[in-house]
Amino acid sequence: MATKLVQVSSLKPGSYVVIDGAACKVANILTSRPGKHGHAKCRVEAIGLIDNQKRVTVMPGHDKVESPIIEKKTATVLSMHGDTANVMDAETYETFDLKIPEELKAEIVEGCNILYWVILNDKVMKQVKSGD
Repeated sequence: MATKLVQVSSLKPGSYVVIDGAACKVANILTSRPGKHGHAKCRVEAIGLIDNQKRVTVMPGHDKVESPIIEKKTATVLSMHGDTANVMDAETYETFDLKIPEELKAEIVEGCNILYWVILNDKVMKQVKSGD
């Protein structure tokens, strides 16, 4: 599980954060003013990268939070079985199964190259690479 620690107040919309053990992309962040005896609070709204669920958390702005390190890799589709594709990594030649997203089902054919992301021990197919 590759993560790094970042300060909550340094998060921006579009950055990545781990909320409740799930990797998410920050959609919105609101920072309140510090109170008489407290610290500024940040309300982070984020959308899960894998399950597309909205997650909201409130924490002090000076706290540290985990940010996932996303590895972007290429692979070749070897075969397809329903909603899954058996793929081979272009660098390590490791073979494994990936779920085919709805929006890519029409484009995936055997022998095509794809881009996939490794996020917190999960592998997600992201796009079909055009003619290499």
